[in-house]
Amino acid sequence: MKIALLTLGTRGDIQPYAVLGQALKEQGHQVTLSTAKNFEGLVLSYGIDFVPVEADFQAILDSEEGKKMMKGNPFAIRRNLHTWIYPLITNSLIAFYKLAQESDLVLFHVKTLADSFADQFPEKMIRASVLPIVEPTTEFANPSFSGLSMPNFLNRISYTLSNLSIKLLSKPIGKFRAEFDLPKKFKIPPVKNIYGLSPSFLPLPKDFSSGSAFNGFWFGDSGDTLSNELLEFINCGEAPLLLTFGSMPFKSKFDLQAAIIKLTEQFNTRIIVIKGWGLEQTEKLENNLKIKVINAAPYEKLFPLTKAIIHHGGIGTTAECLRAGKPFFICPILHPIGDQQFWGRIGYRRKIAVRPIPISKMTEEKFIGSVRELLTNDELYKNAVEMKRLIDSEKGIEETIDEIEKHNNECFVV
Repeated sequence: MKIALLTLGTRGDIQPYAVLGQALKEQGHQVTLSTAKNFEGLVLSYGIDFVPVEADFQAILDSEEGKKMMKGNPFAIRRNLHTWIYPLITNSLIAFYKLAQESDLVLFHVKTLADSFADQFPEKMIRASVLPIVEPTTEFANPSFSGLSMPNFLNRISYTLSNLSIKLLSKPIGKFRAEFDLPKKFKIPPVKNIYGLSPSFLPLPKDFSSGSAFNGFWFGDSGDTLSNELLEFINCGEAPLLLTFGSMPFKSKFDLQAAIIKLTEQFNTRIIVIKGWGLEQTEKLENNLKIKVINAAPYEKLFPLTKAIIHHGGIGTTAECLRAGKPFFICPILHPIGDQQFWGRIGYRRKIAVRPIPISKMTEEKFIGSVRELLTNDELYKNAVEMKRLIDSEKGIEETIDEIEKHNNECFVV
């Protein structure tokens, strides 16, 4: 079977699909993943084919205008709609549609807006998600708006907000459809949904459609290894704390570097700091013997060697904490719009994480106090180990592939 995987975003939006693609290829399928061109190396490292899209989100986020847009600046957003956003959407959709036409099955991230051409061949379109942000439920509000205070009776209605993107972006979508002589007016058809989410961490909502299922996380092995220098640091004492804020740019109201140094002094702990794209300034940390600053590392190999993790709250990083059996403290960067606060709250309710605090609302006092609880609350560690046991019993990749192949066989019979 010729399978296309379509996704856009930052690394956390790409890697799960590359992992799934690798597993599909191992089952004998021909797999092509299409995403922004700057992720070519990542995709090819999983041994699957790659179709680039002219949509470098990271370059946009790192630019001054991009940072203004991330803060919700309406003038910056409006100013860049026609110069950046609209052309990016149209070009992406053209590349995605061409690949979809020649594929037997298409699995797509909702961010790709592939819903805008699903009417052309709905039987081979599958919305593949690691975020439950499309199907409405009364059990929780749309995770995309987790930073907004919302009464429970609005839970189901909140999903209409994220489903408005097709209407709000009608101009670039219309330009794309005109490129292929597709009707200007269309309806998004019902398509199958599959989820790379753990039912042990987040139970499937009872009011989801009968065909929906949380199959388990899409875990894989990147093939990367930990450097000898990093392993030496880890092994020369008790397991260190880990801090990583992923690939999103951010600013804190307090001196984060000074706070990290205070953690090592007050709690006599060592810390590994992953710079990524979000934490660029680390000059105060570089020569501290209790702190190891690195640019990147394979989470599936590093997390099990740490004591606990402080992170931004992306579902990919959260899943790796759960797989490693480590408690965590989430400091959402995307707030109030974004799903990071949602995962922090779920972890807190399940008593495997301390209460999440958005980085925009963080003070040094709050930061140090939360880390104190993270390091000393024994219940967190006990529950994290039990969650790991449950996660280990799930077979997310295998069950997802079974579901994909079953769907294809049913379509073929029809």
